[in-house]
Amino acid sequence: MQNQAFHSNVPISPANYVYLERPQVHQLLEKAVQSPLVTVVAGAGYGKTSAVHSFTRSYSVITSWIQLSERDNHGYRFWENFTQAVAAISKTSAEKLRDVGFPQTERQFDRYFAVPRDDVIPNRKYLFVYDDFHLLEDPAVLRFMERSITVPFQNITSIIISRRDPPFNLMNLLSKGILAQITEDELRFSQQEMTRYFALQNLKVPLDTAASIYQDTEGWAFAIHLAGLSLRKGAPGEYGRSLMRFNIFKLIESEILAAVSGKMRRFLIKLSLVDRLPRELIMEFTGDTDLAGELEKLGPFVRFDTYLNAYRIHHLFLVYLQGKQDCLSGDEKREVYSKAGRWCAEHNLKMDAFSYYEKAEDYEGIIALVYTLPMLIPEAMAEFLLDLFERTPPDRFSLHAIAYVIHTRLLNALGRFGEAEKRLNTLIQEYKALPSTPFNSQVLFRCNINLGFTKMFSCIFSGDYGFDECFKQAASYFASIDYRNPPVASILTLNSYVCGVGRPEKEEMEKFIAALDGAEPFLAETLNGYAFGLADLARAELAFFKTSLEESERYCSQALRKARSRNQYEIETRVLYGSFRVQLALGNLDRLPEIIKQLEAQREIRAYQTRFIHYEMACGWLYAHLEMPDKLAPWLKDEFEEIDLNSLSLGMETMVRAKYQFAEKRYSAALASLEGIRANHFAASMLMGRIEMKIMEALCRYRGGDLGGALATMRDAYVLAEPGGLWMPFIEMGRDMRSFTGAALKETEEAGCPLPRPWLERIQRNAAAYGKKFFAAQERFRGAGRGDAGAMQVVVQCCRYGWGAELGGGRLRSCGKGMGP
Repeated sequence: MQNQAFHSNVPISPANYVYLERPQVHQLLEKAVQSPLVTVVAGAGYGKTSAVHSFTRSYSVITSWIQLSERDNHGYRFWENFTQAVAAISKTSAEKLRDVGFPQTERQFDRYFAVPRDDVIPNRKYLFVYDDFHLLEDPAVLRFMERSITVPFQNITSIIISRRDPPFNLMNLLSKGILAQITEDELRFSQQEMTRYFALQNLKVPLDTAASIYQDTEGWAFAIHLAGLSLRKGAPGEYGRSLMRFNIFKLIESEILAAVSGKMRRFLIKLSLVDRLPRELIMEFTGDTDLAGELEKLGPFVRFDTYLNAYRIHHLFLVYLQGKQDCLSGDEKREVYSKAGRWCAEHNLKMDAFSYYEKAEDYEGIIALVYTLPMLIPEAMAEFLLDLFERTPPDRFSLHAIAYVIHTRLLNALGRFGEAEKRLNTLIQEYKALPSTPFNSQVLFRCNINLGFTKMFSCIFSGDYGFDECFKQAASYFASIDYRNPPVASILTLNSYVCGVGRPEKEEMEKFIAALDGAEPFLAETLNGYAFGLADLARAELAFFKTSLEESERYCSQALRKARSRNQYEIETRVLYGSFRVQLALGNLDRLPEIIKQLEAQREIRAYQTRFIHYEMACGWLYAHLEMPDKLAPWLKDEFEEIDLNSLSLGMETMVRAKYQFAEKRYSAALASLEGIRANHFAASMLMGRIEMKIMEALCRYRGGDLGGALATMRDAYVLAEPGGLWMPFIEMGRDMRSFTGAALKETEEAGCPLPRPWLERIQRNAAAYGKKFFAAQERFRGAGRGDAGAMQVVVQCCRYGWGAELGGGRLRSCGKGMGP
């Protein structure tokens, strides 16, 4: 046995537990696991779990055991359970999977499949066991399971333990040689095995009695075990299978519970309220080492599972105990649920924690846990919590005023800004009319913070940039309350662009940045540094779009310094991403590799929860722009039908995909990706995004041979960009923009172009200058030699596009006054 196959030194079961090793079942399983998928399907009590458990302990492979329950019929809870099991093998892999999130879209499935491709050790066998699979009914979870286990990896086998066949196309899997099946027939005890099992328990059973028991039990493992218990007490042996099933609870009561104390019986019923039973939680429930010791004596009915690092109650025994829960008082149940909720919260099982806190009516626990979530709650989680809050009885809700504030935060996460603003204004007026107390001040502080974010998110539609006043009001209450924001909530979640403006008028940008300027010190003061550096990042973004490159560079430096001083990791990511674009446009090629290294270093910051996906998106844009598709994360290269990210932060990854598809000359696919953004009203409403999307669409149409459509679409982009002079997205398209403007200029000669000729000429000149730096950067990142051959290659490419061989000439002017002539 290889030690690395197991992750605990706790034995499989208590010392008094008798398990009959079954070589023929082991042989069946050993042969079966050569296939990518194994189903072990039989009714309750056939020893499915014990057989697989025994086999995996004797089979030298790395094994992850995923114990499923009805709670796993929600994607987020299932994912917490799944990643917890993976963490027993590799904490790094589990961390990556948590960052991927529960896969529902093609993008997420690509990222999910990339984890085993990268992390699985070659020439090592892995088993993933999914126990009680029949409890899964949720379509999204079942879809994940089908996708996950039917994509063969050479050294990974999935074993499904279930009471019924999984709802997959099993015949198709069988025909492809992917599936091996083990059924009730293979799991039934033979009469010889039953006799050997009785012998292990020192039971001498006459041959005729053994034959009668075997005929009636039909090899059903659990019934054979109960028959053995009865035989030990001298019971006669009339055990027809139907009679055995009807009397099974009676046997449990007489043969199992009769041997334990009344205190233990009540404790077992309490345990039946909870899905997970880790050793630490058991000790917290009991506080009694004697009671915990008595638990160990229940043999196979309550056993310690080394894979789960938790106790498991046999299913039929659990059903019996659940039927007795009415004997517990409401206070007893709430105490159990509250302790279970706290344990789950401490172990990053937040979906379970919320459910247990709700049952415990522990709304303070729910509120505290919500404040450990990212500031922008994922939509599926927000919907789950909104349902929870709306189930809460009004009298309970009114005792926890902060719950109303959290309710508005959930509405914001779902884009229901109008409802959130109305509710918050009502709460603010109510609590301002009350006497000043620390609690009332806390409610007003949080209401104003939430109202500020509501206005900040919705100003793209409303044009109301008064969110800074809300944050100022919040700060006025901050000094009188005992509140500090949890560190995780200090991580900003940015939108696709920092400047959240929807209208093209120049003053709109100025109003938004002025509001950010006003809001930033109050946010940083009250929310643990939150958003520190954001205003400078917005200025850098705007200056870059206006081609004021040195100004953008200066603001990037200021934003980076501020962000790093207060651990604002996502601001740092966006600054580095923006800095790369600035330095490329300036022609400072020596700085580009160092910026990439700094982005890579962020992946090591464990407190940065979304570091992997933000790194992949930022670098994905840069490498797609440099036409280096091999360096993109796989999930960014494929189309997807569903939008799974929160709509408030959506857009950048789709632009990356569209840029990749454009570079690959897949223009129809790029247009389809852009349509995916337009389907989302929030992402498609941001001015800078609309400009970049229109430019990309116009060039796709041009490359596809539709010059008329391209000119009309480029005209739309021009109209959006002209008031603010936002010309850099046009120039950044380099050779493609130079080619397009050349065609457009020919149209102006025939009076068929809707774009001004002087503007086309300036864009063409600046795009050509940018193109020289672009190709030099390409060569640097492709590892071209620094000698004459490398330089010659750049010269040849530049000549190919008609730009001459002067690598240092034709520089885009950037004097802080906009695009140069």
